[in-house]
Amino acid sequence: MQQTKQHTVARWGFYLLGMVLLALGLTLNTKTGLGASAIVSVPFTVSQATGWNFGDLTLVVYCLFVVAEFILKGKNRQWIDVLQIPLSIVFTRFMNLFAGAIPYKNGNLPADIALLIVAILFTGVGAAMTVAMQLIPNPGDGIVGTIAQLTGKELGFCKNCFDVGCVTISLIIGLCFGNLLLGVGLGTLISMVGVGRAIAGFNYLCKRPLLRVTGMDRQ
Repeated sequence: MQQTKQHTVARWGFYLLGMVLLALGLTLNTKTGLGASAIVSVPFTVSQATGWNFGDLTLVVYCLFVVAEFILKGKNRQWIDVLQIPLSIVFTRFMNLFAGAIPYKNGNLPADIALLIVAILFTGVGAAMTVAMQLIPNPGDGIVGTIAQLTGKELGFCKNCFDVGCVTISLIIGLCFGNLLLGVGLGTLISMVGVGRAIAGFNYLCKRPLLRVTGMDRQ
């Protein structure tokens, strides 16, 4: 029993660490001045256009993702999915915390690119850790997973399509405010490719040991 409790603590610990790293990675991506990561490009674009809080807008979008999941799943919906909303509240508070605590000023391209690489690594590792623990999904992952299940398409393909959709909406919003690239840029495109590679690399190097530490390799 003690071993099981230790596994549970480890599992939740890695999950929470993954969420913190994910929030940090997404925030650092916006700090580069090269555009936001695709999954949060819509709230970031609106934030840039209006001055409204980026974390709060991300919370609104994440709640919309959860609502969309419920609609798409129909009779297969599970009330545990509602836990994605309080998760999103905590997650976006971390984003606001990091945004205020990191006084980085962009404009130096080599430094911006270096920060972007760090942001992509944090985002990929954080996403990989949270997904591997199989607890409450991040709404961005949850909606993509739901679409993949309903369409029968591969998860990575659905993720790519969803990211393209988010970027397209962001471009339209930016155009409406007079700046097509208001919330997206080179960093957005690089992160669309780089985050997936970071996830694959982390899973290759660390997923098996992670599952062993949490006891999930025995499931």
